[in-house]
Amino acid sequence: MRPLSFPHDEAVERLCRALDGFGAAARSLDDLALLDPSRCRGWSRLEVVTHVRLGVEEMAVGTTGLTSGPPDHDAATYWASHPDDRDEDPVPHLMWLRRVAGAYGRPSAAVEHLGRALDAATGAVRAMPEGVVAFQGKRMTTGDFLATWVVELAVHALDLHTDAEPVGLDWARRTVESVAAAELPPLLDDRAAVLVGLGRVAAPPEPAIPSAFPVHL
Repeated sequence: MRPLSFPHDEAVERLCRALDGFGAAARSLDDLALLDPSRCRGWSRLEVVTHVRLGVEEMAVGTTGLTSGPPDHDAATYWASHPDDRDEDPVPHLMWLRRVAGAYGRPSAAVEHLGRALDAATGAVRAMPEGVVAFQGKRMTTGDFLATWVVELAVHALDLHTDAEPVGLDWARRTVESVAAAELPPLLDDRAAVLVGLGRVAAPPEPAIPSAFPVHL
């Protein structure tokens, strides 16, 4: 991996825009469209919405976790491990998420729930002072912590497969390249680079993609 960091103030503004943009993309989908497959293997769009809602609720709580210790992860090394990675078998988590998403009477109700979580998260992000935050057993600067959520939202906005242009695709590309310690071809725009770099779509025959890709975030 290569080191990667982002400034606090810029990350605050980017993340607030990303939260708003993801909400708009989710609201553009009707009930039946939300039941269609997403780009994330094994997930419907509804399950992406539910996953993001749960994530931003956790993130909003995380904004209060300032610590006096020095950072031990940055915006790239954060992705080296995640609590969901404890079990190499992804199926139990996929089935759990499916049950949670299926608890809604209609898919649109999940989008309404998401909207409330996004509003709360936006307020928490804007109120977060600069410093070092402890989150999921890791310590990061607040800029890097917030940047990981810009990337999370950009990737999952792509997973929703709408026409909207996600906020933060350039940061997502920089993150994917930093995790891989390799560059994606400049001929690929940021959307294509992120999709290929994460294996969401097959790599094109040309230009050649370095063997370090795809990576997992």
